[in-house]
Amino acid sequence: MPQFPAAEPHHSALPWIQLAPDAPYFLTDAGQPWTPIGQNDALTWPDLAGLFRRQNVAAVEGHLAWLAAHGVTCLRLMLEYCQTEHRYLERPVGRFQPNMVRFWDDLFALCERYGLRLLLTPYDTFWMSRRWRHHPYNRSQGGPCTQRTQWLRNPGMRQAIKDRLTFATERWGGSGALFAWDLWNEIDPVHAGKRPESLAEFVSDISAHLRAVEQRCFGRAHLQTVSIFGPVLGHYPAVAEVIFRHPLLDFATTHLYDAATIDNPKNTLGPALATGRLVREALGEMPATRPFFDSEHGPIYTFNNRRRTLPEAFDDTYFRHMQWAHVASGGAGGGLRWPYRQPHVLTHGMRAAQQSLADFAQLLDWPNFRRRNLTHEVQLSNPAFTVFACGDAQQAIVWLLRQDRPITRRSSLRPPRPQPVQLTLPGLAPGPYTAHLWDTAAGQALGQLQLLATTEPLHIDLPAVRGDLALAIVPA
Repeated sequence: MPQFPAAEPHHSALPWIQLAPDAPYFLTDAGQPWTPIGQNDALTWPDLAGLFRRQNVAAVEGHLAWLAAHGVTCLRLMLEYCQTEHRYLERPVGRFQPNMVRFWDDLFALCERYGLRLLLTPYDTFWMSRRWRHHPYNRSQGGPCTQRTQWLRNPGMRQAIKDRLTFATERWGGSGALFAWDLWNEIDPVHAGKRPESLAEFVSDISAHLRAVEQRCFGRAHLQTVSIFGPVLGHYPAVAEVIFRHPLLDFATTHLYDAATIDNPKNTLGPALATGRLVREALGEMPATRPFFDSEHGPIYTFNNRRRTLPEAFDDTYFRHMQWAHVASGGAGGGLRWPYRQPHVLTHGMRAAQQSLADFAQLLDWPNFRRRNLTHEVQLSNPAFTVFACGDAQQAIVWLLRQDRPITRRSSLRPPRPQPVQLTLPGLAPGPYTAHLWDTAAGQALGQLQLLATTEPLHIDLPAVRGDLALAIVPA
């Protein structure tokens, strides 16, 4: 592999992220719970663009400091971004570009300073596919293969992938700012000649290689996942074996898109219901102690196909409802939004929703939360509400959402008249519990209920609820 000036020896003071020993969540190697709260970002988007060629480092640093102070813990990025010709990590293949390497040197240093973590994936496969004839890996540009269908099986391409990951982990892998590797963005049988059986071999090969490099360099390895565009699972059900159960992967991620709801939302109820359904289905596919979260979602059809940006107030509520459906259904964190806005950044309302979730997360004992999805098991007294829930014998998360008056793009966002509701929650061991009531929109506690569980399902009488209400139920 071509030589590149080495970075200074890296000794990160930021703890690494690891799996909880017996629960489907994360903690630091210092033993502190850690929840992935954040979004997708990119080198060319407004919030990080100033770091390229160090055009405005101070602005990027101020932004990252603000994120860290408002509950954000995680950014998902691709090592290059191929929508233009100026953000390739290698050009030609094997020659790592100094401006890009400096960008990542600086970003890792800033993330360490402010305690942010990165979920890294080596390739921008979306734009890499659409602009394949320009990519340095295309044989016409001196690369190893000619067609997109060869990406995962061509020997030269496979070696180029390993070389990129080796370079990246030798330079930045010692940092605790690296949360995990997403080994391939939106893996697809099309990238392997429409041979689903090839994906497991690809993941095994790349995973083992990367882990060996990290063990050699650092004596330990970062966590690994592989993402997929969710609807692909409907076309190739066998791929679920790789995404959810591959023995070398540490946690599972999918990109939650649903044509009828999430992709082009008409109201905020449908996307929340779709999120809850997709999370429940994913949890049913995987080992009980393996974490799962959505690592990309958003109004993809509205933005890409219809060339429209959702009204901000509506988009904020759509975002918040999907976030709470995700965590209450058993996902780790609230999912990672792809902005799909003009400009391509999250709104202040979305940031407030992330802060609300970060504060709520302090109420749970995540390293000991062996949750299972309980959405279909919880019963409600009032049909004006729907419910999303997960729990074990000691803890539970419940989120109630009004469904009788869905919020549309044109409707008033004024909350409806409060209505009483009682819920019945199964599964808690007998004993005293505290139910923390949480206003998800205001991001603050509404009080507590003291409960006593017996051998029967627990009945909870709630105060009148307007739009939605979250509960964290923990031992008293």
